Amino acid sequence: MGYSVNTLVSIAITVVLVMFSAIVHEVAHGWAALRCGDTTARDAGRLTLDPRAHLDGFGSILLPLVMALLGGPVFAFARPVPYNPNRLRHPRTDEVLVALAGPASNLLQAALGALVLRLAWDPLAAALATGAVSYQVAGWILTILSTYVSVNLVLCFFNLVPLPPLDGSKVVLFFLSGKARAAYYRLQQYAMPILIVVLYVLPSLLGFDPLGIYLDWTAGTLYDLLLLGV
Repeated sequence: MGYSVNTLVSIAITVVLVMFSAIVHEVAHGWAALRCGDTTARDAGRLTLDPRAHLDGFGSILLPLVMALLGGPVFAFARPVPYNPNRLRHPRTDEVLVALAGPASNLLQAALGALVLRLAWDPLAAALATGAVSYQVAGWILTILSTYVSVNLVLCFFNLVPLPPLDGSKVVLFFLSGKARAAYYRLQQYAMPILIVVLYVLPSLLGFDPLGIYLDWTAGTLYDLLLLGV
C-alpha cells in the first residue's frame, strides 16, 4: 500500500499529537493523586511533560502509528504514572477522582483546541484573502488543530471504557464490593485479549465494530458540536 507525502505527514502529525495528549493524560493522573495526598508520582519525577519520563515504545509510538496507517481511530498510552491508593486521604472516592483526571485532561485539551481553531478561523481567512498565507499552510494549521481535538476526544472516551486497566474500570469499582469487586479484579488479567477481540476480531470477522460505534456516538458527536459552524 502506497502513501502520498501529505498522507505520511498527516500520520506523523497525528502520532505526535496523540503522544503529547497521552503524556498530559498521565500527568493529570499524578497531579490529581498529589492533590489527594499521594506524592508518589511527584517523588518519581513523573509530574513533568518531558516525554522521556513517560513514553512507552509500543503504546506511545508503535500502536498509534499502526492505527493511523490503518485509517481507524487513533489512541495511545504512555507509561502509567505511579500512585499509591493507600496514601490517598479518602481512598475509595479519591481513586475515582485520580482515574477521571486523565480523561478530563483530554476533554479540556479538546475544548482548548476547538477554541484556538475558532479564534484562528477568521484571521486565517483574512490572511488567505491578502495572500499573506498560502492555502497549504492554512490547511496544515487547520489539520493540526482539528486533529488535536479529535485525538483528545478519542483518548477521553476510549479511556472511559469500563474495562481494566482503563480509567473507566475505576468508576465501576467504586460501585462494587465483596465478591463482585474481587471478580472484577480477576477480569483484569483478560483485559488485553478482550480489547483485541473488540478492536480487531469483531470488526474483521463479524463486521461488527462496537468500539467504533461507541466512539462515533461519543467522540464523533462531541467533535461535531465543538466545531459546529467552523
